[in-house]
Amino acid sequence: MQESAALFRYLMQLIAHLDEDEDEGPSSSSFTTLRLIPLLPLVSCSMMAVPPSYADLGKAAKDIFSKGYGFGVVKLDLKTKSQSGVEFNTSGSSNTDTGKAAGSLETKYKMKELGLSFNQKWNTDNTLATEVTVEDQLTQGLKVALDTSFVPNTGKKSGKLKSAYKRDFVNLGCDVDFEGPIIHAAGVLGYEGWLAGYQMAFDTAKSKLAQNNFALGYRAGDFQLHTNVNDGTEFGGSIYQKVNEELETAVTLAWTAGSNNTRFGIAAKYKLDKDASLSAKVNNASLIGVGYTQSLRPGVKVTLSALIDGKNFNAGGHKVGMGFELEA
Repeated sequence: MQESAALFRYLMQLIAHLDEDEDEGPSSSSFTTLRLIPLLPLVSCSMMAVPPSYADLGKAAKDIFSKGYGFGVVKLDLKTKSQSGVEFNTSGSSNTDTGKAAGSLETKYKMKELGLSFNQKWNTDNTLATEVTVEDQLTQGLKVALDTSFVPNTGKKSGKLKSAYKRDFVNLGCDVDFEGPIIHAAGVLGYEGWLAGYQMAFDTAKSKLAQNNFALGYRAGDFQLHTNVNDGTEFGGSIYQKVNEELETAVTLAWTAGSNNTRFGIAAKYKLDKDASLSAKVNNASLIGVGYTQSLRPGVKVTLSALIDGKNFNAGGHKVGMGFELEA
C-alpha cells in the first residue's frame, strides 16, 4: 500500500515535469531527466524498508495486550533530562497483594558524534548493570554493545556481547552470553511486506541447541499477521488491525503440541480523544482486563486498570492497579 502511494506520487511529479517541458518548448526537454533524478531515491527508499528484529515480530499486537495495564501494582515513573544531555529514568512500584516495594534508577548518556551511548542501571535488588554501545561506526547499520551486571552482596558477575546489523530487507542479531557460554542468534528477512525469521540458542558447554524457533508474518500499513513455532512444540499467532484513527484491535492464539489446551485472547484500544484512551482485553480463561489512560497535562499521565476473574466473580480476588508517568 505504501509502495503504491509512493509510486503514484512519483508518476504525478513526472507528469508535472513533462507538462512544464511542453510549455517551455523543446529546448527544455533535455533537462527533464536531470530534474527527475532527485526524485528516484525518494521512491526507491520508500519501497525498501528494514524489517523488525525477531523479538519485535508481532509487536503491534503485543502492545495492545500489554500497554495501558498494571494489575496489582501502584507504580510511579519519572523521566528527566539534564542540560548536558544525561537522561534519568526513575521507577518505583508497590505490589498491592504483598506490599513489597521495588525501584530502579537508570541513567543514559549519548555521544552522537562518536556513535557511543552509556547506560547504567541500579535496582533495589542491589544489582548494578552497565551497557556500552557503539552504533554505525564500524559500518553503517552495525551496532555492538557490551552488557555487564554485578551484584555486590554475592559478588556474582555476568556479561553479554551483543551485536546487531540491519539494512534493507535484512535484520540480524547475535549475542554471546559469557555464562555458559551460550550463543544467541536471530535473523529476519523482509520483502514487500512478507517477513520470515529464525531464532536459535546454542549452549557451547553442552554442545546442544537450546532454542530453535521459526516465524512467518505479513505487515502492511494497518494490518499485521504473525505466526511462530517454538522448539517444534509451541505454536502461536497474532493478528493486529488498525480499524481507524481511534480504534486498534488484536487477536492472539497459542497451543502446545500434545495438549488440547488452546489459549486465545481478544484486545482493543480506543482513543476517546487526544488525551485519553480506553483499553480492554479478554481471554479464554475468562480473565477480563480494562484500562484507562489520561494525560492530565503535557508530561503527566495517569493509568487506571483492573483485572476481573469472570469465572469467580463473586469469590473476589480481582486486581486493580494505578500508574503515574511524569516527564520533564
